[in-house]
Amino acid sequence: MFAQILKAAQKNEAQVVQFLRDLIGIKSMSSQEEQVINRIKEEMEKCEFDEITIDPMGNILGRVGKGKHIIALDAHVDTVDVGNIANWAIDPFKGAQKDGVIYGRGACDMKGALASIVYGGKIIKQLRLEDDFTLYIVGSVQEEDCDGLCWQYIINEDKLQPEVVVITEPTNLAVYRGHRGRMEMEVRTKGISCHGSAPERGVNAIYKIAPIIQDVEKLNEKLTGEPFLGKGTVTISEVRSTSPSLCAVADSSTIHLDRRLAATDTLESAVKEIQGLPSAKSVEAEIDVLDYAVPSWRGLTYPTKKYYPTWLLSENHPVLSSGVRTFEGLFGEKPQVSRWVFSTNGVAVMGMNKIPCIGFGPGNEIYAHMATEQVPIEQLVKASAWYAAFPLIHIGSDRMS
Repeated sequence: MFAQILKAAQKNEAQVVQFLRDLIGIKSMSSQEEQVINRIKEEMEKCEFDEITIDPMGNILGRVGKGKHIIALDAHVDTVDVGNIANWAIDPFKGAQKDGVIYGRGACDMKGALASIVYGGKIIKQLRLEDDFTLYIVGSVQEEDCDGLCWQYIINEDKLQPEVVVITEPTNLAVYRGHRGRMEMEVRTKGISCHGSAPERGVNAIYKIAPIIQDVEKLNEKLTGEPFLGKGTVTISEVRSTSPSLCAVADSSTIHLDRRLAATDTLESAVKEIQGLPSAKSVEAEIDVLDYAVPSWRGLTYPTKKYYPTWLLSENHPVLSSGVRTFEGLFGEKPQVSRWVFSTNGVAVMGMNKIPCIGFGPGNEIYAHMATEQVPIEQLVKASAWYAAFPLIHIGSDRMS
């Protein structure tokens, strides 16, 4: 059966490529995904999915099969912006094809995976591989702005409770089993404004926050973790201040912290580290974990804390074993088992809800958010075969023996 699945995937190559190029051609930044969701719906209909739903948040869920084992494949459909267009050697929205590679915004992060999971569903329909599983092909929204928010909604409001979710962010066709979490914090200091010609009359909030900036840099060097996911990190990504004018002393100052969480870190421990900095204590700095509350393309606002927990699947977990065996059966070799450097929707699926996750996707994560973003066509094809075979391996179907 592995050979039949791989052959079907190869026959679908031209369709997968065209679908991906269509997706790249549709701009779809967070909260602006309506057009790309509608294009995905058209392709799911063409592939004869059993049911297609667009939920109130704007996520699209295509169903294949109706068995008792609930499995989901997730790909977010939003992308980051293109940045400085002068950095692009090609049009980021044309889906240029050259030497077996597709280029453009979203090619690997992660419209390539979206095209592959839809065609994984098509292979199941083509070869009549339906068994005792229900497979949901999920195109999720707002991930780039707030990773995991879409799956908080899908689990809590759509009431979809899969027994396993495959996160299809780019893995270069390796099987991934986790990544560090992250959170966003702000540290604020208050001052007293006065005329800039006599600064001694006031209290400059920027001077109060300057030692905190230095202490945060030192803290980053002290953070620890475990060997597989690595150490936690913290960096300052923005500095702001307010004053009545540019000829006045600053009456407030704020730094924005990007905190990456090791397996040994929690929200509480990360906050306490900042609260414990001598410079922060001496000026009674305010420390807040930020909130996210931005309407989706359908107008729904689903607030959450900007805290995205670490998740790590154990190396002897049966779901990981199923992912590895699927790869071996299709391609005749062992896959690399690794982890992402960045964060994914797995923060909500497994980090918050303890639903087992693994990662498998086409493309190399080094190209994510770059002006050279790309995905090899060969990986799109192989990934679609893996997505078609995985549900059968996971449930232990006799058809794959």
